[in-house]
Amino acid sequence: MDTRHTGGYTLGVFRRTRPRLTVVGRARITLVGQAIWYTVKRSSGARNARLEVRPESGLTIIIPRSFDAKRVPDLLDAKRNWILANLSKCSGRQPIPAGRGLESGDTVPYLGHDLKIVEQRGSTIGFGVKLEPGTLVVNLDKNRGRLGLVLEDWYRMQAKKFMKGRADRLSADMGLGYRRLTIRGQKTRWGSCSPKGNLSFNWKLMMAPEPVIDYVVVHELAHLKEMNHTRKFWELVGRYCPQWRQHRKWLKDHEAEIAARLP
Repeated sequence: MDTRHTGGYTLGVFRRTRPRLTVVGRARITLVGQAIWYTVKRSSGARNARLEVRPESGLTIIIPRSFDAKRVPDLLDAKRNWILANLSKCSGRQPIPAGRGLESGDTVPYLGHDLKIVEQRGSTIGFGVKLEPGTLVVNLDKNRGRLGLVLEDWYRMQAKKFMKGRADRLSADMGLGYRRLTIRGQKTRWGSCSPKGNLSFNWKLMMAPEPVIDYVVVHELAHLKEMNHTRKFWELVGRYCPQWRQHRKWLKDHEAEIAARLP
């Protein structure tokens, strides 16, 4: 999927001219197992590098003109605890402390809603997961895997059924037929469409709201007709998903948050 990002800034109301900001680029870094996108901006007036975390734009690092951009990853790694804590504050959720996995009482998103994890032993659901209102009830066999792995297996199973149903309905609406659908765990993609007409979707999409998932499905189905990101491609996407810009922005804004929920 297209991951291009256009940055910018807003002039203030003061008479004094604000330092000019230039977008250097956008990149991805993994901090304590969490994938985080960040934007690098160069300031004509900055003396030192500084970090900003905002709900609408995520993580931004502003560097002086003399600062070597190759040093940015090292700086981010040094400030990883501050970054993760502030990204969590922006999302309104409590961070999972570095070094530990999921535990009973933590929350995970599912179709855009937070679900509380409740671990039960000796439950009638057997070894597995049961979806209840606002809750995921998990029964763990002490000899069979960790909580995070059990939940991932459950998400993958839900994704296989959910994405197949969405793809079948939307492909019929669009008059486009695909060959095969698979669920994967790509690190940098939400979905893909091969030249042979095979679709692939990331199981972590099940954490996003349903309209956002539909956008990703429409996006990949549109590639069956337009294997590019030209104007015709986006016109086709817009015909079946008028709010695609809003949904694409949601994915960019919440990418790090989704990665943090199920480390």
